[in-house]
Amino acid sequence: MEKILNALVLTPEQRQQFLDAAPGAEQLFVRDATITPEDLAGVTVMLGNPSVEALRQGGQSLRWMHTRSAGADQYLENGVLSEQTRLSSSVGAYGLSVSEHLFAMLLAIMKRLPQYRDNQAKALWQRVGTARTLQGAQVLVGGAGDIGSSFALLCKAMGAKTLGIRRNIHQPVPGIDSLHTLAELDDLLPQCDVVALVFPRSQETDNLMTYERILRMKPDAILLNGGRGTAVDCAGLAQAMAEGHLYGAGLDVTEPEPLPAGHPLWKEPRVLITPHVAGGNSLDITAVKIADIALENLKHYLAGEPLNNLLK
Repeated sequence: MEKILNALVLTPEQRQQFLDAAPGAEQLFVRDATITPEDLAGVTVMLGNPSVEALRQGGQSLRWMHTRSAGADQYLENGVLSEQTRLSSSVGAYGLSVSEHLFAMLLAIMKRLPQYRDNQAKALWQRVGTARTLQGAQVLVGGAGDIGSSFALLCKAMGAKTLGIRRNIHQPVPGIDSLHTLAELDDLLPQCDVVALVFPRSQETDNLMTYERILRMKPDAILLNGGRGTAVDCAGLAQAMAEGHLYGAGLDVTEPEPLPAGHPLWKEPRVLITPHVAGGNSLDITAVKIADIALENLKHYLAGEPLNNLLK
């Protein structure tokens, strides 16, 4: 008999849907933060994001784990999950939330709203310079998946041309005008007015935007990062901006995270920083989408069918 530990954020109606989908299974509903190694004893299916420590100590019986997050880097490390455990994620649930957040950051930077907010705190009625527009701009989206596609569609609605970077350049992506490989990045950077990164973490994208690469961008370009903090060298970004390079930058993720209190980016007026809040449960619809993805995958699992968003 399957024993399912469900740590998703569910309404009573959604909880009943999971119960109905697996009537012969033992199902327990908990919160991620409360899961102990003892809770995982005998569990065959885990829906949620328990701690790595709990999994290492008590997850030996797991046959399948589905995360409520889109990324699952920490669970792919050696020894966290057994060889027999399949792992899937909630890719597809965060496109709306993260793309809207990055788009709001972009427009705020283009219209210099952070600087005007700083002036408001000083009761200072003063123009801070000319603004920018997306009309006719070239926007490079690094990571042209669900989130990247959603962001690109927003930019295109404002009159931008969009370029996307992804592994598979032969499959069209909604909102992306042209697809490119990561190997083309250095050639694309000098052409683009906006570079928005929503890459999943990988060895290829770790420390991708070094000081030298940031200098390859247009002097008045805008850099956004809403994927993995490791994709941008924050020290290099601070140095480039201190030297006057870039119109602005928007970061929802940083490396390290949280960004240390003494880091120079905190005091850079052309940088807008938010504390990794673009995704998560910032929008109610995200939790609904996560539950829908997990429920569909549970039905596939119980029927012996291939799982969606399989990572391992």
